[in-house]
Amino acid sequence: MLSTYNSLLLFNGLQFTRRLHWRTNRSFSLLGCRPAAASSSVASISGGGNLAAASGSVSRNPQFFSLWVGVILPRRDQKLAFSVKSGEVQKGAEDMDSSHKYTNRLAHEHSPYLLQHAHNPVDWYPWGEDAFTKAQAEDKPIFLSVGYSTCHWCHVMEVESFENEEVAKLMNESFVNIKVDREERPDVDKVYMTYVQASQGGAGGWPMSVFLTPELKPIVGGTYFHPDDKYGRPGFKTVLKRVREVWESKKDLLRETGNQVVQQLAEATAAMAPSTKLTETSIVTQAVSLCALQLAKGFDAKLGGFGGAPKFPRPVEVALMMRHYKRLEQQGKESASTKALEMALFSLRCMARGGMHDHIGGGFHRYSVDEYWHVPHFEKMLYDQAQLVNVYLDAFVVTKDLQYSQVARDVLDYLHRDMTNPEGGIFSAEDADSAESPNSSQMKEGLFYIWSAQEIEEVLGKEHAKMFEAHYYVKPEGNCDLSRMSDPHGEFLQKNVPIERQSIADTAAKFGKTEQEVMQYLGQCRAELHAYRSCRPHPRMDDKIIVAWNGLAISAFARASQILRKEPQDVHYEFPVTGCHPKEYLEAGEKAATFIKTKLYNEKTKRLTRSFRDGPSQAPGFLDDYAFLISGLLDLYECGGDTKWLSWALDLQASQDEQFWDKEGGGYYSTPEGDSSILFRMKEDYDGAEPSGNSVAAVNLLRLSSFLSGDRSDYFHHTAEHLLAVYESRMKEVAMAVPLLCCAVDVLNVPSKRQVIVAGPRYAPDTDALLAASHATFDPDKVIFHVDETNAQDQEFWREMNPGVSAMSHSSPEGKAVAYVCQNFTCQAPTSDPTALEQLLAQTPPAPKISTFKIGSMTK
Repeated sequence: MLSTYNSLLLFNGLQFTRRLHWRTNRSFSLLGCRPAAASSSVASISGGGNLAAASGSVSRNPQFFSLWVGVILPRRDQKLAFSVKSGEVQKGAEDMDSSHKYTNRLAHEHSPYLLQHAHNPVDWYPWGEDAFTKAQAEDKPIFLSVGYSTCHWCHVMEVESFENEEVAKLMNESFVNIKVDREERPDVDKVYMTYVQASQGGAGGWPMSVFLTPELKPIVGGTYFHPDDKYGRPGFKTVLKRVREVWESKKDLLRETGNQVVQQLAEATAAMAPSTKLTETSIVTQAVSLCALQLAKGFDAKLGGFGGAPKFPRPVEVALMMRHYKRLEQQGKESASTKALEMALFSLRCMARGGMHDHIGGGFHRYSVDEYWHVPHFEKMLYDQAQLVNVYLDAFVVTKDLQYSQVARDVLDYLHRDMTNPEGGIFSAEDADSAESPNSSQMKEGLFYIWSAQEIEEVLGKEHAKMFEAHYYVKPEGNCDLSRMSDPHGEFLQKNVPIERQSIADTAAKFGKTEQEVMQYLGQCRAELHAYRSCRPHPRMDDKIIVAWNGLAISAFARASQILRKEPQDVHYEFPVTGCHPKEYLEAGEKAATFIKTKLYNEKTKRLTRSFRDGPSQAPGFLDDYAFLISGLLDLYECGGDTKWLSWALDLQASQDEQFWDKEGGGYYSTPEGDSSILFRMKEDYDGAEPSGNSVAAVNLLRLSSFLSGDRSDYFHHTAEHLLAVYESRMKEVAMAVPLLCCAVDVLNVPSKRQVIVAGPRYAPDTDALLAASHATFDPDKVIFHVDETNAQDQEFWREMNPGVSAMSHSSPEGKAVAYVCQNFTCQAPTSDPTALEQLLAQTPPAPKISTFKIGSMTK
C-alpha cells in the first residue's frame, strides 16, 4: 500500500492538498469545475475501467475524472519521412497509404492498437526518442494516450476526439502526441496508472490521458474525456485549451511540481524488507486463512463471487479458497473445509452458467456488468481464459464432476480454434465491438454475441428452438432484464445474451426428455448458431503474442493434458467442446513454448522480448513475462514434458534474478534497468485480473527449490523467503489484495512436501498412466518428477541438479514404469499400479516431523 504523503501544490492560482494514499483524497480540478468525488473503494469504476478488480477493464457507463496532477515516461527510436503543417498530418512517407485522407507514424508500428490510430488526423508518435526530442526542441508539452486494442472506451474516445479534425488541430498545434499500447509497454502504463490510483482513491482505467512536460514529468490528466463540456465537467477540447494556456504561463512551476510528484511516487512505491526472513510466525501460518476470511465477508451466497456488481472473474480468489479448503481438510475441520470449498465451486458454477460465459463459441468475456454474471463487457482476454481453465481443472480434480472439466475443455478448445496462430503462439484478445453489417463501419459493443428470438428461431426452426430458448432464457422482448444494471440505457432491447437459468434436469423434465438427450440437442443448437454467427462481421482480433499471457496458457494446456485423463471413457462431448484426446493439449502447450523460445528468446543473452506481431516488438521482457513463462514451463515439465523445459526455466530464473532482483531491499522490480524514459522502477504485489509478477515468482522459487538439491535448492528457498518478507506487512494488513502471495507463504510453511517420482520411458502407456494418477488428487503442494532412464539428457540433468532423483530413475525388474511417493525422509514401496498410486496420494499426509524435505538434500 502506498504510504501517505501530504503535499501542497500550486497550479493556476489554486491551492490544494493531495494525499498519496489508496483511500484518499481531494481531487484537484485544473479548470475550476467541481471536483469529482474520490471513491473510498478499491473496486470502484471510474473513467475507462476498474483497475483494482481487473486489468484492462472498461465500464459501459464511465464516470468522468476530474483532472489531477499526474506522471509519465518514454522510449523507442524511429525515423520516418513525416511533416505537419497548419495542424494537419501530411502524407510525407513514401509508403503512406494513399487510400486514407490521413496517415501518421503509427502506420509503421506492429501493435494492433497503434495501427487502429494510424489514420487519425492526430499527429501521433509512438513512444520513443523522436517524440521526446521534438517536445524538448519545441518546448511543447506532451499528450500521452494509453489504451489497448479491445478497450471499448478507447474506441469511443477515438471516434469522438481523435478522428475529429477540430480536436486534432488543437492537439497538433500545441502538443506532441504519443500513443502507447499498454499491453506492449506495461512499464509505461504502470507508472502513470499508479498515480491515477493514488490520486483517485484506487480507481483507474483506460483510455488513460496524461499531459507531460517535455521532460516526461506529469502536468495533469484523466481517463476518458467527452469532446465537449457536459454534466458540469470539462470536455477534451476545453482541457486541451486550458492546459496550453497554463503551460504558456507557468512552465517553471509545472516542471517543479512534476519533479516533486515523481520523487514522492518513487518513495511511496518503494518496498523493501528489514530482514531477509519473515519475522512474524502468525503471517506464515495464517496468511491463507486471513485472506479467506476477508474474501468470505464479500461472498455472494445467492449468485456467487466475492463482491458485488460489476463482477470480475478473479481466479486467484478461487485458487486461494481451494487451498484454504485443503488446509482445513488436512486439519480435520470438515465443516469449515466444506464451506470454503462450496464458496469456490458455487462461484465457478455461477460464472459458467452466466452470460459472461460464451455458451455458443466457448471462452469467457472480461466481466459482467450485473450481479448475475449475465450481461458482459464482451471483450475476451487470454489471461482470463488461461487462469479460469486452471481453477476449473482444480474443481474437477476435487469433485470429479464433469461440469467443471467440460468448462475447462470449452475454453481450451476456443483458444485452440480461434486464438492460436499456425506456429503455436496464442493471441492476446478479441474485441468487444464489431460492425453492424459487412459493409458498415459503425461498431457497437456485443453485436457479434447477442441474439433476437427471431434470429434463433430462423436458424433452428421455431419448434426446434423452444428447448434452447427455455434453457437459455431467450425471450422476444429480450432477456437483459435480470438487474437494473444489466442494460440501464436500453442498448439491448429485444436482444438476448444466453444464460442458463435452469438446470439440464429441469429442462429435461419440462420437455419430457432424458438429460443426455437435452445435452445432445443443446449442443446441436449451439453448433448451428455458431455457424450462423461465424458469418457475422467478427470483432477485431488482437493477434499480438505476449510472452506472459502465453505462459499462463501453457500452464493451462499442460495441466489439462493430465487432469482430463481422469474423465470417464464413455463421456459424451457436445459443441463447442471437441472432445479431443488430452495429449493434444500437451502438444498445444509445447508448441506455444517452442514459439516463444524460437521467436522471442535470445539464446546468447538469455533475454526475452515482450511480444510478437509480424516480428518481435521493441519492448524487452518484463518481470511478468519471465515469471509467468517459468510457471508455465514448470507445469509443462510436471505434466510429461521434457527436462529441456525445466532446464530453460532455470535459465530464465537466472536471467530474471539478474535483471529484476533488488539486491538491497529484496523483491523484484517490474522492469529492467537502463530505460531512461521510465521515471522510476516499481515492485508490484497486487493480484488482480493477472497475478503480480512477485507473487508468481515466489511460487516459482519454492517449486524450483523442491526440484533441486544442495546449494541450488537453498538459494531458491532463501530468495523466496526474502521476497515474501518484503510484503509481510502487506499480507497482514490487506491479505485479500494479495491472494497468491498468501498462497506462496503457505507453500513456504509446508514443512515437508510430497514428492512423486515416476520412472519410465517418456510417452510409454504405463508411464502416462502413472503420470495421470499423479495428477488425479488435489494437493497443491506436491512435486512431480518424471525421469526417463533411457534418455541420456534426462540422466545428465538429474545427476547434476538432484542426484537423489537420478538414483530413483529405474523401472521395475519387469521393465514397467514405477512411481515412488516420498515424504518426511520416507518413501513408500514403489508401485506400477495407477489405481494404487492414486489411492496412496488420496490419503491425508501424516503430520510433518522435520522442517523441509527435498529428495537428495539433507540440509533442511
